[in-house]
Amino acid sequence: MKFVDEAIIRVDAGDGGNGTVSFRREKYVPKGGPDGGDGGDGGDVYLLADENLNTLIDYQFERFHAAGRGENGRGGNCTGKRGDDLVLNVPVGTRAVDEDTGEVIADLTQHGMKVMVAKGGFHGLGNTRFKSSVNRAPRQKTMGTKGEVRQLRLELLLLADVGMLGLPNAGKSTFIRAVSAAKPKVADYPFTTLVPSLGVVRVAADKSFVVADIPGLIEGAADGAGLGIRFLKHLERCRVLLHMIDLMPVDGTDPVDNAFTIIDELNQYSEKLADKPRWLVFNKVDLMPEEQAQEQIDRVLEALAWDDKYYAISAINKANVQPLIYDLMGFIDTLPAPTPEVEPEDETVAFKWDDYHEKKLNQSDDDDDDWDDWDEDDYDVEIIYKP
Repeated sequence: MKFVDEAIIRVDAGDGGNGTVSFRREKYVPKGGPDGGDGGDGGDVYLLADENLNTLIDYQFERFHAAGRGENGRGGNCTGKRGDDLVLNVPVGTRAVDEDTGEVIADLTQHGMKVMVAKGGFHGLGNTRFKSSVNRAPRQKTMGTKGEVRQLRLELLLLADVGMLGLPNAGKSTFIRAVSAAKPKVADYPFTTLVPSLGVVRVAADKSFVVADIPGLIEGAADGAGLGIRFLKHLERCRVLLHMIDLMPVDGTDPVDNAFTIIDELNQYSEKLADKPRWLVFNKVDLMPEEQAQEQIDRVLEALAWDDKYYAISAINKANVQPLIYDLMGFIDTLPAPTPEVEPEDETVAFKWDDYHEKKLNQSDDDDDDWDDWDEDDYDVEIIYKP
């Protein structure tokens, strides 16, 4: 199935049902009072993380999603049925952003996480709600309020511990094939990798981590060159980045310039991503004598003013790969557990009077305060007793 990592949808929560005006008319209840019921609340819209999904392609073709409307109230104090909720299944790792405000509404990082993204409207009030000691036959009711309508941008961000950066043909896919069971396409031309891929690296029976490989970056990617920087978002959740540098590029470019290209594109995309822990990995040391390879490495380290740890490997021969894997596992174990970008809120929402209903109720109270000895409801009233 085609990998789609972004989609824009509209979600409409259900409108609240209207209240009704009704009076008891049973044969043996000659002075029956009001019995108009409230409407039902509108249905809510939820996003549910499903580990069985791995793409947002369905939402590219189906963009409009609406929950059920609450039913209107009825006589006999019958409350209208609540509107049906709408649950949209999305892949684990999906982030929902409000297109209008830019607010991150949901960050679904675990299977089964469920977050409300649009709240249904509150129900309207039947005339029973407006009954009082001085208004025995109220003819007021309120309409249900509108449900929330939101334009959402769904972004699928891969969940990985280690993310790989580098120019095309730096050997990123070859590295993943060497350390995991993943089999991304490998060839001797640029942009062999067109979509992100994941590989699980198993260090021991009970220890493993996930590596993410994204399409290579080139100079000007921030401005849309090559495949652009749209895939860099998949590294936002990674806990450490591997910056892979090709010691012998097929196009004859300088490894120093190539290293700066990646750093510049990273800084242009996001300061947060640029500040993540980043390790240098020099690949293809098997293509040149050891002394020449070390000279190239020292030249890059000096240009970058790099005084941290680095690794020199051959991904295709798996030379020096194991020490890198064990060091990554040890580093990941020392990091705190990742936390979701948005903490899920309590889904239990108690009924509350919104401004519209509050105004209507206050208006009813004001009318009661103005009551005198006669109003239109007293017309043609049967007098049972008069002193």
